[in-house]
Amino acid sequence: MTTLPHDPWLLTPGPLTTSLKTKQAMLHDWGSRDANFIETNRRMRSEILAIAEAQDTHVCVPMQGSGTFAVEATIATLLPRDGKALILINGAYGQRMTKMLDYMDRAYMALETPEDTQPSLTDLDATLKADSAITHVLVVHCETTSGIINPIERVAEIVAKHDRSLLVDAMSAFGAIPLSARNVQFDAVMASSNKCLEGVPGMGFSIIRQSALERCKGNAHSLSLDMYEQWVTMEKTDQWRFTPPTHVIVAFDASISQFVEAGGVAGRNKRYSNNRQILVDGMREMGFETLLPDELQAPIIVTFKMPSDPAFDFQSFYDQLKDMGYIIYPGKLTVAPSFRIGCIGDLGEAEMKGALAAVQKTIDKMGVANGTAKAA
Repeated sequence: MTTLPHDPWLLTPGPLTTSLKTKQAMLHDWGSRDANFIETNRRMRSEILAIAEAQDTHVCVPMQGSGTFAVEATIATLLPRDGKALILINGAYGQRMTKMLDYMDRAYMALETPEDTQPSLTDLDATLKADSAITHVLVVHCETTSGIINPIERVAEIVAKHDRSLLVDAMSAFGAIPLSARNVQFDAVMASSNKCLEGVPGMGFSIIRQSALERCKGNAHSLSLDMYEQWVTMEKTDQWRFTPPTHVIVAFDASISQFVEAGGVAGRNKRYSNNRQILVDGMREMGFETLLPDELQAPIIVTFKMPSDPAFDFQSFYDQLKDMGYIIYPGKLTVAPSFRIGCIGDLGEAEMKGALAAVQKTIDKMGVANGTAKAA
């Protein structure tokens, strides 16, 4: 792994540590109407489709902004104004979809489970059977609130059985957890540049079934977030409607090239899974407890319960790790006090072991006996 001197290691769900090659790609200026940049944009869109094995059925529509911009734009474009969404919620990003739909003034209902629990497939099936007004189902693939992996394949089977449209927020999973349009039926998958493909922040994208998108003219509530118009313009001109994040796109193109060279989804999953195992095993040796059982834990980010030892103070813990070059993430749970450590980015075995050594040094300095959490 290579980074610039003095850059901290980001053990977060994104923005994350990027390679030197990716950083170097941003050292040039690009004209947004220039032929070289247009070719880069075209190649990027094509490569994203290939990752999802969706070239024959879907199109890639990028969108300026963070991943949330792409999620909102996709939902607003694909969900008709007289449609109704069913949202499967087990964390903050499912909850965020309800806020989006409130702003859009679209009808929806939610099926919510605790943050450490996968959606109920039985309830999903029963709800779709009982409510014919539901047109779209919205679900998060990996909910980074906890790090839980949701059963997208089974969700897709049920949604397809009821002939509804499935929209997947794959923000923290795309590129590291297999998801193929050849065996999972979806109308849209949303992700961003700064997650498992290890680019920099500033662009989201959606992989949208072309036959579905073709019916979406006039659905969007926003000029700038209209994925239909974004797609139509790109198909006609190979250009963005409004100023694109040129440096982000060129860096993303470089990161995708490295992704392919490293073995694609399988290669990335293997490295991240190894990172997760090193992290979990090492933290458990120090007494820290994971929120999730291993079978529900995605190789993206791990939630650890806050230690019960009164000597443990999270802010001090965070600050000391930062001083040693490791930036972690606060917790976002309602079910338990917690903090999170990511497994993704341009990190490998050496960086994960270095982080564990920093954790051990920090709790020793704080006088924390071990990381055991309070009893539930």
